[in-house]
Amino acid sequence: MTSEVVDVSRRSARSWVDNAVRLIEADAQRSADTHLLRYPLPNDWPVQLYLKDESTHITGSLKHRLARSLFLYSICNGWVTERTPVIEASSGSTAVSEAYFAKLLGLEFVAVMPAHTSPAKIALIEAHGGRCHFVTDPSSIYSESQRLARESGGHYMDQFTHAERATDWRGNNNIAASIFTQLEREENPVPEWVVVGAGTGGTGATIGRFLRYGKFDTGLCVVDPEHSVFFDAWRAGDPSIVGTRGSRIEGIGRPRVEPSFVGQVVDRMIKVPDAGSIAAARHASDALGRKVGGSTGTNLWGSFALIAEMMAAGRSGSVVTLLCDGGERYSGTYYNDDWVASEGISLETPTAVLDEFIRSGAWTAGA
Repeated sequence: MTSEVVDVSRRSARSWVDNAVRLIEADAQRSADTHLLRYPLPNDWPVQLYLKDESTHITGSLKHRLARSLFLYSICNGWVTERTPVIEASSGSTAVSEAYFAKLLGLEFVAVMPAHTSPAKIALIEAHGGRCHFVTDPSSIYSESQRLARESGGHYMDQFTHAERATDWRGNNNIAASIFTQLEREENPVPEWVVVGAGTGGTGATIGRFLRYGKFDTGLCVVDPEHSVFFDAWRAGDPSIVGTRGSRIEGIGRPRVEPSFVGQVVDRMIKVPDAGSIAAARHASDALGRKVGGSTGTNLWGSFALIAEMMAAGRSGSVVTLLCDGGERYSGTYYNDDWVASEGISLETPTAVLDEFIRSGAWTAGA
């Protein structure tokens, strides 16, 4: 009698798992791959720059891929079941995407986030049926998420730990495989550099492993904003370094080295000032005819520096980076002159650096 009850319970649980995986996979099947855009550099330059446009996912950012992988990973591990509340520590975009998948599966979702998260992201999370739980100290999002999960009987998704392991880095429909497939017919199909920012570190880990697995002669450069410790820890070889505040560039930069950051697969890191990130986001928005987010500006600042270096050395080739999300979410911050001034940021010098780069190919930042 007991064994029959257990068997029925198992089958019922597996039935929900089977349907949950089907729903997530069906959602992915309905979505076309994201575009690889050619950035409008001067036509006579020997280097091409490409942007993998992750803003076209249904939830509007690169984090859609991560959220899909995290849900599949958690469901197939048995951590998320039919009635499991899902808790996540997130500055915004991951929570937006996870709220979407939680709603798809009929699960409760709570995002634990810093109080300064942009109102536009908060509205998106709530629009997908999620609930926002705010903390004043950004460093407390981990412990607060654990507390909420424990008290509710829920599951703390923990993107910062599981991002690097939830995605198949060998090429099962991951972002790296997509980039290289889309580059196959280009003039320089094997890029000199792939440039990404680090939030969890998961995207960098996936791409860095894929480059080695595929034996590509491509370097991985990770760009890091102000007030983030990834750069300092990587340079010093000391992952215990801890910062005192969170990043102003939402989605990337952390006050601690997250478990998903695999520094051994990173070939180079560039520290990017917040003024540079914001100026580059605005510069790209003018060039592309649509607004991009601040983390895309960070990516582009590093990419431009590498391109200038290649040109100065007489090298041709290509560079790929990510358009992480659209700039509409940041109309009250990065695109608001009053907010920029209130943060004590001046865009005059980085704007001049960008103008000179497009005019001459020279990189004068820090000169």
